[in-house]
Amino acid sequence: MTDIANKVSQQPLLDLTTGFMRFKTFAAAVELDVFSRLSDGREVTAQEFATTIGLQQRPADILLPALVALGLLDKDGEKYRNSAVAEEFLVKGRPYFFGGFVQFYDRGLYPGWEQLVNSLRTNRSMFVDPEKQDTVFAPNDFMMNFFWEAMHSLAGYTGKALGEVYDFGAHRALLDVGGGSGGIPIELCQTVPGLTAGVYELPHVCPVIEKKIGEAGLDGVISALPGDFNTDEVLPGGYDAMLLSQVMHCGGEESNRALLDKCFTALEPGGAVLICELLLNPDRTGPANAAVMGLNMLVSHPGGQNYSEAEYRDWLSGAGFVDIDVVRFDAAGADGAVIGRKPA
Repeated sequence: MTDIANKVSQQPLLDLTTGFMRFKTFAAAVELDVFSRLSDGREVTAQEFATTIGLQQRPADILLPALVALGLLDKDGEKYRNSAVAEEFLVKGRPYFFGGFVQFYDRGLYPGWEQLVNSLRTNRSMFVDPEKQDTVFAPNDFMMNFFWEAMHSLAGYTGKALGEVYDFGAHRALLDVGGGSGGIPIELCQTVPGLTAGVYELPHVCPVIEKKIGEAGLDGVISALPGDFNTDEVLPGGYDAMLLSQVMHCGGEESNRALLDKCFTALEPGGAVLICELLLNPDRTGPANAAVMGLNMLVSHPGGQNYSEAEYRDWLSGAGFVDIDVVRFDAAGADGAVIGRKPA
């Protein structure tokens, strides 16, 4: 046995190896609706848990300690209850419900990730056949039933975190380019007095956006604008702020530079563009969330990867933006925004 074997542990490797078990345990609990059934402070014994969830006692007894160990349930004596994070994010109907995102990863991304080696060897998405379609966002039942809903709660929390570090009160009108179901503008327009917004998205997504706007009571404040930023020559005008949230990682350098050129042209003088992403550090060694998300882009998209703050700064400058800055925040979908301004 070597000296180095005495100094290092296999535990990090075991944690990596069993990561899928942790995720699948989490996903199973979400699918069984464990956390909604234990919401609002409800506490149950192991026997009551089995009855409540509809499990036999043996699987219930095995599942419970795993959920406690993962930080999803708390145990006090013989009683189990939701942990604080589960109560906040895993109860259906809560503003930032995370369960839809978990189900999207479980049912949508997980099978594709089983083909990661093929993606690495071929430089091709396992979700899209480029000979048949050029985007993963084409309308289909899975995307309409899972993806857009999953992105909505993620976007809402991103909007909350972003709004705490950037003053949207300095703007009157925000255009969310490729804004999904409108989660960020909905969050911001509910908290920033006088702010209006447009969500510029693919035509088949606009009914989803309009439904979310109506549910939030923001008809007349936020509008759904059909279009495709990849193929439309110009973006909608009249906005003094533009948001690109989890958009740039879907494209390569050429398409991203072209999109920023369109943003610069359409943006009001003195306005700002904000690129929200999981940002790689300057030497591209992490953080892990950004680095692994880049692999997700390889598996799921014909192009794209995660980029560093420096790369976004370079592209913004090349498009004509000035006073480029970055703000950091803590959200699952993005951890920072690189901001550029159009000269007044």
